Amino acid sequence: MFCKSFDYFADILMIAGEMEENQNRYRESARAFAEACRVLPGGVNSPVRAFGGVDMGPVFVAGAKGSKIFDIDGNEYIDYVGSWGPMILGHAHPSVIGAVEAAARKGTSFGAPTLAETALAQKIIAAFDSIEKVRLLSSGTEAVMTAIRLARGYTKKDIIIKMAGCYHGHSDSLLVAAGSGLAENAIASSAGVPDSVAKLTVVVPYNDIEAVKAALAKHKGKIAAVLVEPVGANMGVVPPVEGYLETIRELCDADDVLLIFDEVITGFRLSLGGAQERFGIKADITCLGKIIGGGLPAAAVGGRVDIMDILAPTGPVYQAGTLSGNPIATAAANATLDILAEKGCYEKLESSAAMLEAGLAEAAKEAGVAVTINRVGSIQSCFFTDRPVRTFADVQSTDIQRFKKFFAGMLGRGIYLAPSAYEAMFVSLAHSTDDIERTIEAARGSFRQIGE
Repeated sequence: MFCKSFDYFADILMIAGEMEENQNRYRESARAFAEACRVLPGGVNSPVRAFGGVDMGPVFVAGAKGSKIFDIDGNEYIDYVGSWGPMILGHAHPSVIGAVEAAARKGTSFGAPTLAETALAQKIIAAFDSIEKVRLLSSGTEAVMTAIRLARGYTKKDIIIKMAGCYHGHSDSLLVAAGSGLAENAIASSAGVPDSVAKLTVVVPYNDIEAVKAALAKHKGKIAAVLVEPVGANMGVVPPVEGYLETIRELCDADDVLLIFDEVITGFRLSLGGAQERFGIKADITCLGKIIGGGLPAAAVGGRVDIMDILAPTGPVYQAGTLSGNPIATAAANATLDILAEKGCYEKLESSAAMLEAGLAEAAKEAGVAVTINRVGSIQSCFFTDRPVRTFADVQSTDIQRFKKFFAGMLGRGIYLAPSAYEAMFVSLAHSTDDIERTIEAARGSFRQIGE
């Protein structure tokens, strides 16, 4: 599956129906991947980039601008990955690049407080009603890891409830899978995660409120927090069913359990105030990442003052980071959030994403291919099934082979999608009406090939 030879591109070209005339289209990417495999595990620095989920090898990117990315073979693609969510303004936005250049001229890292950090914290607090103080970090994984430590330190309880299909980074407590029965402690889903750590997490199905109730009842008095993506976005896009988030909030309040929202993807994506603004629910602790870095490594964890003030140096819960609040990242973040605060940004994102959703649905219908499209704001997923998709089990029952063919067809037609059936499509402010129309036309051809 990984570190294949040049032959893996034959799959792309064969499905796209352009084998002969395009046999050299990805030659440089193939060579680059072979070289990368000699020095990087699997040839990549994050597993999904290896294209193993679509039985191919990766396209190597040379650059990007606006809604487009360009590979090292000179091919152009309309990009719906957006660096897995951060590029909500599009690639290389002039305001962000200008801010980064200005910051870099003053120095790339100080390991000391800067005014830009305070400015960014103020913007985050103004956007999220639930956040009174915030700690800047470097990655979403670090944000969730810190949130869990905070919850355990604040409540003096150890167990975390999380939802199947929701990914929260690669810290030990969260690389877990559901146990054998309802409300059972989790089992490790990665080598290197001790069973003793995995047992401190309970995994229940997403969108199953009865499972949450059962877990709280079984482990009553031992639960520090319920951790959830308010919109599932790491198993593909799976919205919360009506009343799900509201009931979790009520259950947490009743049992003296903290509610942690992982808004690494949804924060500043679904609205300026993230999913919490969109659904009208406040979390006790919020994890942010991706967009707040403006394309650079940055993240944050925030919440009520009484919770946040137990972080060192004011409290006993320790967290530190050499590059936390890095001046270049905070410059990109401030520039990005300033633009998103302007009138009309989220209306444009909603309009573009709705146009894409409707076009994909119509193209699939014309080809006689069954799909279910889940969309919330500017994120959406196209699942190959004729049934609703509300849980991770629903996602796993979809036709992954059809997705792989669709991915290959779209790539061959100049549309860059996430190379996994378990990821989202991200629409940016840079996507034009012409981009959306070209994407829908490419989908017509790709769906027709699947339906033949």
